[in-house]
Amino acid sequence: MTRWRYASATDTGVVRQANQDAIYVDDSLAIVADGMGGHAAGEVASAMSIDVVSRAFKTNPTLEGLESAIERANFDVLADAKANPSRFGMGTTVIAVALVVEGDQRVATLFHVGDSRAYQIRDGAIRQLSEDHSVAEEWVRMGKITSQEAAVHPKRHQLTRAIGVEDRLNIDVLSLSLQPGDRVLLCSDGLSNEVTDDQIAKTVSGGDNLSEIVRSLVAQANENGGRDNISAVLLEFDEVTASTQPVKKTRTSIAAPAKEGTKKPVTSQRRRRALWSFGWRVYAFIGSGIAVVVGFFAILHWYAYSTYYVGDDNGIVAVFQGSPGGVAMYHPIKVLDTTFPMNELLFGDSLLVQHGIVEPSLEAALNKANYLHNSFLLSHPTTTTTTTTTTVKAKA
Repeated sequence: MTRWRYASATDTGVVRQANQDAIYVDDSLAIVADGMGGHAAGEVASAMSIDVVSRAFKTNPTLEGLESAIERANFDVLADAKANPSRFGMGTTVIAVALVVEGDQRVATLFHVGDSRAYQIRDGAIRQLSEDHSVAEEWVRMGKITSQEAAVHPKRHQLTRAIGVEDRLNIDVLSLSLQPGDRVLLCSDGLSNEVTDDQIAKTVSGGDNLSEIVRSLVAQANENGGRDNISAVLLEFDEVTASTQPVKKTRTSIAAPAKEGTKKPVTSQRRRRALWSFGWRVYAFIGSGIAVVVGFFAILHWYAYSTYYVGDDNGIVAVFQGSPGGVAMYHPIKVLDTTFPMNELLFGDSLLVQHGIVEPSLEAALNKANYLHNSFLLSHPTTTTTTTTTTVKAKA
């Protein structure tokens, strides 16, 4: 039977005025959520997600149960944002370790969406268990930039996955390989951005008082700048049961649509008629050729307009349907102009918008535009713009 001791701490930090992080930990579930969004929206998203996930896991403490709980949190945050326009664009990261039921045992499993992190510390050595779901880290994995460049890249805070952004949610799930005495740290980026891995390993490895350790981590983050909210949950495993069916996967909450253009089986009656009559074979061949051509253009049209992107419309941030530059003869169609001028974006963001930032849905594109504008507002506190709520309208 797997068991752990735990301690936790959260702090507003030195710069921020409010704490939008939320944490939860008991003897079978530990969660850190880092909210994002204007005003109290991030705080709402993180608190709502932790409440939904913790209550649902008590009802169904299985791997599938926690996956469903995180999906439910995503649904509820999206619904709340739609019902409350002042919270439009809110979202949150979620990273959790749960002792999920497997047969008659409980095994430690990591669940992750966003850029909050999980570290495993053993005998003074540290290993990052989670992968950041951010633009910069995705580029590192693609080989476009180095880890050192990602650490200072302006896109390191731009998330590629978060709860409350899209209906479709990808959740990383990982069975943990542990030994008694291992410690696992869950933290928001307010800690990992301010305290190095070596400092974390040294602090977490020192002493048996877990509460003092997490307080020390928070203090170090504040001493190093405290530019964001800081949260930490520290687990020490006293007993460990390994999973008999370990998993490492990314679970998608909405099944992929069936592929278009799949040929239907020919009925036996039609097959017999084709054999009996040369004329029928000719007609079938011609019909099939026509169907292939029509199908090709139908699929091409669907593909050309299956996505949206955030782009530049003569100095205004706009949302287009289609692909930047178009596909064959199908050119992108402007859906609407936002109220954001291009000069109210960070320099790096404006370059990306000029090339087009592709999103899977109109709502996701609007969320992206709002997120980019919010990033500018946070970096320019003296701007005359006083709200991060998005009001989108089509220009005449």
